[in-house]
Amino acid sequence: MRPSAAFRPEDAAVAGLGAFAADVRDGLGGSPRRLPPVWFYDAVGSALFDVICRLPWYPITRAEAWLLDRHAPDVDAALRHVTEIIELGPGSGDKLVRLVTPFARRSKAVTAHLVDVSAEALDAAEHAVSAVTGVRVIRHHASFEQGLRAAAAAPRRGGRLVAFLGSNIGNFEPGAADAFLSAVAASLGPGDGLLLGADLVKPEAALQLAYDDPLGVTAAFNRNLLVRMNRELGANFDLDRFAHQARWNRSASRVEMHLVSTAAQRIEIPAAGLALDMAPGESIWTESSHKYTPGAVVQMGRRAGLHAGAQWLHPDAGFALTLFTR
Repeated sequence: MRPSAAFRPEDAAVAGLGAFAADVRDGLGGSPRRLPPVWFYDAVGSALFDVICRLPWYPITRAEAWLLDRHAPDVDAALRHVTEIIELGPGSGDKLVRLVTPFARRSKAVTAHLVDVSAEALDAAEHAVSAVTGVRVIRHHASFEQGLRAAAAAPRRGGRLVAFLGSNIGNFEPGAADAFLSAVAASLGPGDGLLLGADLVKPEAALQLAYDDPLGVTAAFNRNLLVRMNRELGANFDLDRFAHQARWNRSASRVEMHLVSTAAQRIEIPAAGLALDMAPGESIWTESSHKYTPGAVVQMGRRAGLHAGAQWLHPDAGFALTLFTR
């Protein structure tokens, strides 16, 4: 969906509900049962994820902020012609503020496109980024792919930088990640850039704490998917019969999040036209978070036709920020 002058919030709600029902029907009706992580981010999910980002066991957000504080001026220096920044998944807007500030100080005429499926995240990001002098904000209440197409279709006033931060790329399977980065590359002109955040492989114990924290916030974030299906699709999930589980799949270099059925149960999801029987120990796979080596990140960009101009690593947290150019 491409926002336009005739686009109404209620249209997004109806379209979103239909897409949610379709993904639930296809994902839970298949084997293994799984759901796309994009549906985590309703109002409650977005708030819980903001809390996760503040937990001591989840260093990604702090590491990326540290890197942006130090290297956003380097990104600006490498892309002096850029006057348009598209962030896919801006969250609270804090990272984009750090990134866009050097550009705004230089040109005083920067356009920031915010792309997110969460209206609450867009509200927060728009509020934060609009406070930076010289930045004009355009919001796209859409998926990454839809929002990127809409932003790329806008008239150009200068160079373009796409920011895909927070290791969101890790939620894609390898083939899908390559296809997505190729789509990003296709939206760029010669000399334009992509700033990619990616979490790196680290000890399994650290990964387990990051995705199964002692306070249970990540478990609540995961279970909120069941709450959302109950509320929006009329499902009858019993939260007490599902356990949160984070698994490190070493061979695939990814953390997997699952909701594991603790009893034999029948689930009905009327709005998705689906009924399913779940056995004890059977799970719904809700997220994959792939972890990389620095070299693997560079190679991923190269496969999309991009050149790695610079890569910055956090010394302790195992996180990489890589600047690619077209």
